[in-house]
Amino acid sequence: MSSTKRSPWLTLTALLVYFFLYAPIIVLIVFSFNASRTNVVFEGVVNQGPCGPFYWYCQLFRNRDVMEATRNTLVIALTSTFFSTIIGTMAALALQRFDFFGKNAAETSLYFPIVTPEIVMGIGILVLFSAAFGWINAALALAPNQRLTMGLGTVIISHIAFSIPFVTLVVRARLHGFDNRLEEAAMDLGANELTTFRKVTLPLIAPGVLAGAMLAFTLSLDDFIITFFTTGPGATTLPIYVYGLLRRVVTPEVNALSTIWILVVLVVVGISQWFQTRE
Repeated sequence: MSSTKRSPWLTLTALLVYFFLYAPIIVLIVFSFNASRTNVVFEGVVNQGPCGPFYWYCQLFRNRDVMEATRNTLVIALTSTFFSTIIGTMAALALQRFDFFGKNAAETSLYFPIVTPEIVMGIGILVLFSAAFGWINAALALAPNQRLTMGLGTVIISHIAFSIPFVTLVVRARLHGFDNRLEEAAMDLGANELTTFRKVTLPLIAPGVLAGAMLAFTLSLDDFIITFFTTGPGATTLPIYVYGLLRRVVTPEVNALSTIWILVVLVVVGISQWFQTRE
């Protein structure tokens, strides 16, 4: 049996790539324990109050603005994930099983939100909402305090629209290896279409559906550009809040928040990858 010797340059290149990718994250985590308030130079590990080296994390959880931004972010992410998963799964099943007029155009349109720059989508969604709200407010002659404006609802709708193509593509990839004879056998045994879907189809494609849901949840958690264009009063998310802090001063509190956010996203991405590779 012949064996191929791995080139040391290939190993060195891989190590350099990983260092380039993860060194900024490691520095960010280390600076979340910085004793300096300016967070420009690392002056040692902070050790204040009962929290000790986790002082900035304790300050973070005492911040009401952070807690409100966290609540908004989770509400948006969970709601958009729920609806985008349902719609994306239905779209994947329809594209995989049925032939209809405009099917090729529908398949191609799924890639537009993925390849289109987010800033272009954000501006387009902003113009759409502004025009629609302006027309509705004028047509119904709504009072100033009753007019439709940007807020939590517009962010949720935008995230749903942005996440649907990702869910559809992930679920459809799972459907490529689906054996339709299992559904036919269930129907031959007396099950109707709803029972067949609930007890045969859905359990078999569940890893793909959950992987798509995890991907949609991660995209919603991290999204800044589309949220920036569609947010309004009372709908500040954590990415928007961090951006606001960075415009004033970078403190270790920002690093602590970013560290927690990175850990949450890594866990969600890990779960998503596990579901995608599960047989």
